[in-house]
Amino acid sequence: MSSRVPVRVTVNGQPHEVQVEPRLLLVHLLRDELGLTGTHVGCDTSNCGACTVHLDGEAVKSCTVLAVQADGAAVTTVEGLADGDTLHPLQEAFWDEHGLQCGYCTPGMIMAAADLLRRNPNPSEEEVRHGLEGNLCRCTGYHNIVRAVLAAAKGIEAGTWAPPPPAREGVEAAEELASESLGA
Repeated sequence: MSSRVPVRVTVNGQPHEVQVEPRLLLVHLLRDELGLTGTHVGCDTSNCGACTVHLDGEAVKSCTVLAVQADGAAVTTVEGLADGDTLHPLQEAFWDEHGLQCGYCTPGMIMAAADLLRRNPNPSEEEVRHGLEGNLCRCTGYHNIVRAVLAAAKGIEAGTWAPPPPAREGVEAAEELASESLGA
């Protein structure tokens, strides 16, 4: 019989309290426990990037993070980028620039690109290619993906969109947990 541990996590702005097995990966918490299937499981080895999400504002491959490591954190998935029925500019650009074919890698590509554009809102083509290196696509040859990221960056530069800042509540919760651990 396996023991379960409590995990408090805010996903796409919604707080969740769940009981999980200590070895459960964040990707499986998102998909299996919370029903957010936009985050894909591709390789379970961190090679493909299909499971990329933002953890406290930073892009991570959720197949390499235990759900218990996300306790107190804020997670954003590809579902959390859209504003209701209004697509995020990166989602729109992937559609407009034909940056997807089968779509399996698309959520991870979009999340990695959002992280890149948060850090560098006006990247060169070379910087986009470098920023997406940890994400694999077997269909597109990457050309249209890069075009989509550059098109979204132009929207940011024109002032039509600004990426959200990293969530402070997750950082604060992690700092609180760390200080509790040090004080024990």
